[in-house]
Amino acid sequence: MRISCVMPVGIYEKALPASLSWDERLSMAGAAGYDFVEMSIDESDAKLARLDWSESEIASMRTAIANAGVPIFTMGLSAHRKYPLGSADPELRRKAFEIFRQTIELASELGVKVIQVMGYDVFYEPSTPDSGARFLEGLHQGACWASSAGVMLALENVDVPFINSVEKVMRFVQVVNSPWFQAYPDMGNMVAAGYDPISQLPLAKSHLVGVHVKDALPGVVRGVPFEAGIVPFHDVFKALEEMGFWGPLAVEMWADMDASGDPFQAAVQARKLVDHLITTAWGNLE
Repeated sequence: MRISCVMPVGIYEKALPASLSWDERLSMAGAAGYDFVEMSIDESDAKLARLDWSESEIASMRTAIANAGVPIFTMGLSAHRKYPLGSADPELRRKAFEIFRQTIELASELGVKVIQVMGYDVFYEPSTPDSGARFLEGLHQGACWASSAGVMLALENVDVPFINSVEKVMRFVQVVNSPWFQAYPDMGNMVAAGYDPISQLPLAKSHLVGVHVKDALPGVVRGVPFEAGIVPFHDVFKALEEMGFWGPLAVEMWADMDASGDPFQAAVQARKLVDHLITTAWGNLE
C-alpha cells in the first residue's frame, strides 16, 4: 500500500443509506471523496451480528475493501450503551466484555486501526461511583486485549456528564496508561455540552488518534447540518494545527436525518467543507 502524508478524512457509515451493500457503501464513500469509512458496532441486532461473522463473511468484506480501495480505518463501538461495562447486572457486564473482545478481534481481522470507545459507564441505568469503577476495570481489560491484537482503543467524549469533555477523557487515558488506549474526541459533543473545544482539545495533545467532525447545538448532538450549528470549525481546525495534530478526521452524519433527501450530495458537500478547513489551517501540504 502506497502511503502519502495527507490528512485522512473518513465518513461514518450511517451517513450513507443503510440499504446499501458494503460494496456499494465503500464505493459511494470513495466517489464522495473520502479516504476511509468508519464502521458502526451499535446496540442493534444487525450491527452486533457482525461480531459473529464467519471466515467467509470476513473474507467477502476484505474483498469489498480491496475492490473499492476504501478501507475500514476506524470503528465506533456504541453497543456498550445497551450492554455497559459499568453495569451492576453481572450478565449485562459479561455481555459487555464479550462485545469488547469480539469487536477488537473483528477490527484485527479487517485491518481497522482505531476503535472509538464511547464514554458511557452506563446508559439505561443510574451512573454511580461503582459503575465508574466497573467501567474503568473494563477499559483496563480492553486495553490488554487491544495491545495483544495491535489495535488502538480511543475514548470519546459523549452526551452524558460522566465523560462529556476532553478533560474527563484524559483522566481515563492517564489512569489506563497504555499506548494502546488514547483519545478520540468529538467536537460537536463538546460544544453541545457547553465546553469550548479550543481550550479542551489541547488537553489531549500527543494523545489524539482521531477526531469526529460534526456540527451541534446546545444539547443536540445528532442531525445538525454543517454550519447550521455552533461549532466554530475554523477555530477548531486551527487549534488542531497549533497542537501538532495530523491524523484521521471522521465526518459524522446520519442519512436518515438528512433533510435534503440526498445523503450522497450531503456527504460530498461535507467533504468539500473539511477540505477547505484543512487547507485554511494547515495549508495545501502533502
